[in-house]
Amino acid sequence: MTFKKFLQPLDRAALVLMLVLSILIGLLVLSGDRTAPRVRDFSWQNKQVGAEDTSFTLTFSRPMDHPSVEAALQIEPLLPGKVSWAGRRMVYTLLSPAAYGTKYKMQLENALGRFTSIGGKEKGKVIQPFASEFSTRDRALVYLGVEGEEKGRLILYNFTQQQKSVLTPSDMVVTDFKPYPQGDRILFSASDWKSQKPGASNQQLYTVTTGTNPQSPGSQDADLQPKGKIDQVLDSKDYQNMKFDLSADGQTIVVQRAKQGNPGEFGLWVVQSKAAPKPLENEPGGDFTITPDSTAVAMAQGQGVAILPLIPKAKPLDFLPQFGKALSFSRDGTAGVMLKFNTNNTESLFLVTNSGIQKELLRTQGSIMDALFDPLSTTIYCLLTELLQEGKEYREQPYIYAIDLKTNKVTPLLALPEQRDIQMSLSPDGLALLFDQVVTTGALPEGESLTTSDGQAIATSRLWLLPLTPSTPKSAGKLEPEELPLPGFHPRWLP
Repeated sequence: MTFKKFLQPLDRAALVLMLVLSILIGLLVLSGDRTAPRVRDFSWQNKQVGAEDTSFTLTFSRPMDHPSVEAALQIEPLLPGKVSWAGRRMVYTLLSPAAYGTKYKMQLENALGRFTSIGGKEKGKVIQPFASEFSTRDRALVYLGVEGEEKGRLILYNFTQQQKSVLTPSDMVVTDFKPYPQGDRILFSASDWKSQKPGASNQQLYTVTTGTNPQSPGSQDADLQPKGKIDQVLDSKDYQNMKFDLSADGQTIVVQRAKQGNPGEFGLWVVQSKAAPKPLENEPGGDFTITPDSTAVAMAQGQGVAILPLIPKAKPLDFLPQFGKALSFSRDGTAGVMLKFNTNNTESLFLVTNSGIQKELLRTQGSIMDALFDPLSTTIYCLLTELLQEGKEYREQPYIYAIDLKTNKVTPLLALPEQRDIQMSLSPDGLALLFDQVVTTGALPEGESLTTSDGQAIATSRLWLLPLTPSTPKSAGKLEPEELPLPGFHPRWLP
């Protein structure tokens, strides 16, 4: 009895088919994958990116020849960056934030796959041509109106669309505001006009929608909210609401509150989504700002600045006894700029890093009002005054200075109109500064009037834009600010 007698015709056909398939598979393995590689995923495809989006990824269907991909990748307008690889994924990290209000086109053609046959003497297959688009968020600012029907109202101006929108009603007078990180909402404090009288304090906290809905990479699609939708966050029934700050992740609000009828009972409260406001119950202090990691506040306390976790009754994480105020932090939280009040009636600006460096950047006989890191943390823009003597009289001249952190060079960029209450805001892409020019009156006029932080009545105010470039610190005296046709004050860029 032979083996063939046990095989039926169907068995013999199956064996023949298996043998043929085995030969074909072997030939395919020896010759390599002949299919053309392609881009499987582009993380920024049809997305709207912001300054916090610093890199995108391209995922390929098969291993690629790295030099050919890097040489073939084209982005218009030019968007400089550096490339790194992890298997079939290429990561492109921007060298500086993409300019807001810009549409970008990306193309990848003639890149080669990595050839995988034995010997590897042949070139890999050419990639299937790939093209895609993405954009940055609209360039937009928010400010407080100062004239006519816009007085005291929150106003959004979109440069990209050249469109102005009034976000709050006429019976509200807004005193301060902070945009949320996605720019879809704004947190603000406001009261009615009757509460604007001296000694009255009826500030309540609200949010208002801006009508924007950036499709940011990694975010879930959300329904577009109508513009001007207002929700209350905190009332003032039992507590006065004073200074507030919004965390970088948009999840936490910290408010300085005082008990109604008992101003001596005051402190910081934390407000988080879907949770009742809770007091931190720490030692009273002064000015404060939330740290970039959204877990603590830097607060003027006693004879220094305390770093307090956002946990009730928690002990300070750190204490900096030589400083009087934390002005701002770098985006990654590794450095901050601190204000020091010296015993000789001067003020100093210090760079403080988490590695323990404390370096004086400048000193003035006037006042240091604000200091902001650029997106790359290589330059600090400082708003200050210099004390000038004219005969027997002294006056304070405001300036905007640029401090190059690589060379420690301090450059005066612009002399500002003489005034005490100046607000400055740096655009998220680092390409422009906003500041206001407030004109005050000698006495409070009758009727509804806006006031500065030191109680002077505002007659009118203008907004200015100062363009910036990477070479700005070297351009002293050459910068020309542009007056915006928007009567208002307290300008802030939308993130």
